[in-house]
Parts: sequence; C-alpha cells; structure tokens
Amino acid sequence: MQRRHFLQTGSALGAMGLVSGCATVAGGSGPKVVVIGGGYSGATAAKYLRMWSEHKIQVTLVEPNDAFISCPMSNLVIGGSKTITEITTPYDNLTKRHGVKVIKDRVNSIDADKRIVKLAGGSELAYDRLIVSPGVDFMWETLPGMNKADAKDKVMHAWKAGAQTVTLRKQLEAMPDGGVFAMSIPLAPYRCPPGPYERACQVAEYFTKAKPKSKVLILDANDDVTSKGPLFKKAWAERYKGIVEYRGKHNVTDVDAATNTLKFEFNEDIKASVLNVIPNMRAGDIAVNAGLATANKRWCEVDFLTFESKAAKNVHVLGDSIQIAPGMPKSGHMANQHGKTCAAAVVALLMGKEVNPMPIYNNTCYSFVSSEDVVHVASVHKYDAEKKTMLTVPGSGGVSSAANELEGRYAQAWARNIWADTLA
Repeated sequence: MQRRHFLQTGSALGAMGLVSGCATVAGGSGPKVVVIGGGYSGATAAKYLRMWSEHKIQVTLVEPNDAFISCPMSNLVIGGSKTITEITTPYDNLTKRHGVKVIKDRVNSIDADKRIVKLAGGSELAYDRLIVSPGVDFMWETLPGMNKADAKDKVMHAWKAGAQTVTLRKQLEAMPDGGVFAMSIPLAPYRCPPGPYERACQVAEYFTKAKPKSKVLILDANDDVTSKGPLFKKAWAERYKGIVEYRGKHNVTDVDAATNTLKFEFNEDIKASVLNVIPNMRAGDIAVNAGLATANKRWCEVDFLTFESKAAKNVHVLGDSIQIAPGMPKSGHMANQHGKTCAAAVVALLMGKEVNPMPIYNNTCYSFVSSEDVVHVASVHKYDAEKKTMLTVPGSGGVSSAANELEGRYAQAWARNIWADTLA
C-alpha cells in the first residue's frame, strides 16, 4: 500500500462520487440525519453525507467543544515539539463549505422509537437516521481513589486531547530533575494501542534534553507491549537507555492522588513525581446510557456493512465506541474510514439505493519515537459476507523496519491530510 496515498476511500466508496463546492446550511424537506460527536468518525460522516447526497440530506452535528483537537499527534504536545494550537481545527468549514448545521451542545438522551435526541440545552432534534460517535469514556469505578475530591484535577489521563494534554506537559516541566514519571496502561482494548508507548518516548526525549536524571516508568496491565513492540523496545534500549523502564503485568487497581501512589493487583505500590493514569475504557456515555453497548455493556456491536446498531434500528455507531472486528484498531485513521463507510451506506439507505456489499477500509498508524523519527503499521480490511465482519486482507499493509526521519515527514503529511479530509 502506498502510505502517501492513504486517504483513498477504496472501492467500497468510489461508486458514491464526490460533490465539491460551497453549500448552504442544511434545510428544506430532505431526509434528516443527526450526528452525535465531532471526532474523526462523526465529523467525517457529517461532511461526506452532505457531499455524497448532493446536499439533499439535512445533516446536524451535535458537538460540545468549540473545535476539533486531534488525539493523534497530541503526544508531541506532551513532548514539547508541538503546541495544542497546532493540532486544533475549527468546525467552521463543515458549515461554510458543506452546509452541516453544527450545534454546540451535549445530547442527554436518545429516543430510538420516536427518532428524537434530547439536548442538554432543552431542545429536541428529530431524525430519520442517527449516527452516534461519542468516542470513549472511562471506567472510573475500577479506580475508586480517582473519584475522590480533586483527584482528577491532579492525576491526568490526557487520553482526550485538550486541557489535560497541556496540564500534563506543565506537570513535566515543573517536575524536578531526578523525578519519576509513571504511566499506567489499561488492559486492551483501549483507544490507540501504540499511543502510551509513543508517549513514553516523547517524555523520555524531553528528559534527555531538560531533565537527564529523570526516569520514565511504564506500568502495563497487559503481558507485553500491545503494538509495535520490537520497535518501541529498540528505541527504549538504544535511544533512552537508563531512562525508560517497562514493566508488564502491572494492573492498576487504585490511585492515591494525595501521595501520587499507584496500587496494583499483584505488585507493590509505586510512588512517582508525576502520575499519568490511563483508565480502562468503554463506549462513550451517551452510547452506554442509550443501551447501545451490547458487548459486556462496554462496547457497541454493529453491522459492518452499514454500522447500524444491533440494539436499535436507524441508529449507527462509529469510531472507538464499537466492538471492533478482528485485527481492527481503535485509531483515528480507522474512525475516519468508519465515517466514510457509514456515510455511503446511509446515503444509499435514504435514497433507496443498494448498500455496497463489499466495503474496504485501510489504516495507517504512525508513532513518534522522537520528535522527528517515526515508525508505522498499516493494514487493509475487507468485509467477509460469510462471517459478517471485517477481516484483515492477507499480506496487506506492513510495519516499519526501523524508525527514521523520512517516516516522520510522512506522519506529518498524514496528519495534515486526514485533518483536511475530516474537516475541510
């Protein structure tokens, strides 16, 4: 697969065609689609619904934040080579160029029978089809100490890019040289499998430049590194020798934020100068509260041809909230592919056309082992009609042989292009 051409939508989507040009805000008497959540999958779905329906479908995006902040590349903010502004994109073009109506609000509830969503601000939105893309939320009940007063203000997860990303960077800057940064990783599945290990590299590089006596301690609930293991271990051993220490089978069961102490299922307590606790994850709150999380009440099962929920008709679930198919990562690139596939299917369903029976997704995931050198993993996934799921195409994709600066340039281009593909 040509990594520089990763934004191809594949044969699954090509038949829909593209419609360019400016658009008025959605209105009139066409079918109504409400999209909950303006992340990689939700914003992409909203944009392509308008484009591929030739602006005949009214699309309303409900998103509580002022702008899109990318989780991919956010570890570079923690490492100090990027600012939060550089990974932030406003939602303006969804309205100006594509006619998506963007409402800054939160959804309180979904009435799937009446096809209505109720907003926190008090208004209601009717829909013909609903797309739910709320990302992940955290299973704080598994870490009782984090529910104590001020704990969440002191111990960052920074797994939703934004204010916590900036705060964690400031905590590192304030940490004395010779201190320990301890990061806990939950059992898979979680959003962005290689993300924690990339973060460890970014913090380690910062320490080599500013705090050479400091240490990075990775405390992983999994038995071993879950993604790009040999490449990350090579970076820790060669680039960050004596700085990074990795410990598998360290499942955090509680946090004492007052003393910066982690408690484990089978291991001794660990105290550190700065804690970065990445909690266990599940589908976003609105998906769980609406009864869409049918897999252990944690993830949402879907029909991979349309992303329609197996729990509610006319409701589609995208992105990190879904119960993934074999080999399918919870990544930003994959969420973007979900958005396009769902948009194509919803256009077909609302326009009385046949849904594509053979969707194909591709995924590329870059990880920065320094501020410039990068490794990647890539894959292609196609629908299996017999098993009714997505399967990895044998021999597709691949993984880097070694970290290098050329991959870093590819990664920067990847980010610029996928942000544009989602929001421009």
